[in-house]
Amino acid sequence: MLEKLKKLIAEQFAVDEDSITLETSFVDDLGADSLDLVELSMSLEEEFGVSETDDETLARLRTVGDVFNFICNNDN
Repeated sequence: MLEKLKKLIAEQFAVDEDSITLETSFVDDLGADSLDLVELSMSLEEEFGVSETDDETLARLRTVGDVFNFICNNDN
């Protein structure tokens, strides 16, 4: 599942998949803004079947590891 997540993030942020780790920060390392994060949440819903993410939850997802844990805990 992590490899699938890394591939999705690499495509969305136009970075090398190998450069993405669990510690990669969306804002600090990938330069994500709020629109990028909303688009990412929509991709997660589509790709992993997680339920719609509210703004409060989205604000807590700061690293790839945060998103990975979120997916694992919300797997339908």
